[in-house]
Amino acid sequence: MISLSPRIVVAGGHSAGHIEPAMNLADAVRRLNPSAKITALGTVRGLDTTLIPARGYPLELIPPVPLPRAVNRALVRMPGLLRDAVRTAGEVLDRTRAEVVVSFGGYVAAPAVLAARRRRIPIVVHEANVRPGVANRLAARMTTRVFTASAEVRLANATAIGIPLRRSITGLDRAASRAKARWQFGLRAKGPVLLVTGGSQGARTINAAISGSAAILRAANVQVLHISGPGHKVTAPESDPPYVVLPYVDEMRYAYAAADFAVCRSGAMTCAELAAVGLPAVYVPLPERGGEQRLNAEPAVAAGAALLVDDAEFSPAWIEKSLLPVLTDPGQIAAMSSRASASGASDADVVLARHVLDAIAERRRFSG
Repeated sequence: MISLSPRIVVAGGHSAGHIEPAMNLADAVRRLNPSAKITALGTVRGLDTTLIPARGYPLELIPPVPLPRAVNRALVRMPGLLRDAVRTAGEVLDRTRAEVVVSFGGYVAAPAVLAARRRRIPIVVHEANVRPGVANRLAARMTTRVFTASAEVRLANATAIGIPLRRSITGLDRAASRAKARWQFGLRAKGPVLLVTGGSQGARTINAAISGSAAILRAANVQVLHISGPGHKVTAPESDPPYVVLPYVDEMRYAYAAADFAVCRSGAMTCAELAAVGLPAVYVPLPERGGEQRLNAEPAVAAGAALLVDDAEFSPAWIEKSLLPVLTDPGQIAAMSSRASASGASDADVVLARHVLDAIAERRRFSG
């Protein structure tokens, strides 16, 4: 273990999918070495200025550089934008005397790793998505310390370790917490509970299909915990069994504990969390160019832990035909839950933290 305070900069901004793993790594480093000094890079866009300070870590802002995937007008403007961002990131690295930069992808990653390379600061890469973004593809060329969520992630010479998750998620005992969690949400202690969430921003298609299936679900005695997302209005029908609608839930572990099955998008973090807690799901990937979310869901589907349906096909008719038979079959739910648990990784935060600290230790040995 490193005796002096290690100085670490994490770069993973804009979306929760980049920020949360970075913060979970930071927490793991602090558990291993409470004296560690950890700084996060971010931008004024996205969720950086909300999520990072809430976790108790200093945030340094740099200009956002959304790297284009194709040759277009954005690419023409890129050299100037990137140059300014690299300069600002370098100033942060100098000011914090960073000993390692950890890239999680996103708008801040490319400037951070380019600034680190110029200063010969070690780089560690973690990629959560099956199809890596441009920033982490670039970063992976600059280091041998490349880690991924799964073996399906397309980066050369990478080691699959899972995604760093919150300890409150990986340590969750759903069975032991179920009764209290259901009571908190106003749900019955017995009977299947379907958790519905479109992520932190909500999902219009999911909201419409589930609310349109309220009568079908009620007739099958299925309770619903529907997290609609801020700004998405879903009216809770008068229902027995309960149909509970909330705009947002701060602690998703309680929602996971209350549920038997989930309907959700398939961002990398969501897939990893559901696997860690053993919660089977219907994944409705965001209809995006490149199909990243579909790729994220495919390992769980292949393992028999999840169902997969295109956004355009997710409807009350699909729910009645394909989901309802599963929700009303406790044996099938139990089997899918077991398969989900078997596919999850719960120690990626600590594994990655040790590699980060090892990178610092190696740098100190060679620098004398």
